Amino acid sequence: MAETRRLFFALELPKEVQQQIIHWRATQFPEDTGRPVAAENLHLTLAFLGDISADKQKALSQLAGRIRQKGFTLAIDDAGQWLRSNVVWIGPRHAPLGLIQLANMLRSQAARNGCYQSPQPFHPHISLYRNTPRAVTIPPPNFRWQFKVDEFALYESVFRQGRTRYQELQRWTLSNKEE
Repeated sequence: MAETRRLFFALELPKEVQQQIIHWRATQFPEDTGRPVAAENLHLTLAFLGDISADKQKALSQLAGRIRQKGFTLAIDDAGQWLRSNVVWIGPRHAPLGLIQLANMLRSQAARNGCYQSPQPFHPHISLYRNTPRAVTIPPPNFRWQFKVDEFALYESVFRQGRTRYQELQRWTLSNKEE
């Protein structure tokens, strides 16, 4: 059986925004909220690919390289919790069209290449906590982080020594001009 890797397309957060989110999270949630996502793992998934072969990775990378889309500004100004998946998240209250288009293109290409895509609509978010044992109080939306998005990347999820790390494999640039 061919070796596979657990891959996904995502947006990286600027380091300054990562640190601001980590600090905000520490001041807003009790310590027993759940398993906090490490600062370096904070990201916004565009399309989850699952466990795929090197050939499928190559094909999807070539398709991703053909995407021609302008960059956009992303504002993170909403928060919530999904009780079924035990995740506390933050994300945009109103996702920019560029984000939706990029995610839809990547998800469509993934589906056409045999990567299962959830039938649920794309809900852009950044997971803050996993394995939350119960409902938590979500802070009021009096926060906002905003940054320009001019690239996206392919990541591998690697589990080693009891920890999951996301390793960037490839990066693509969106056009310089925002929509």
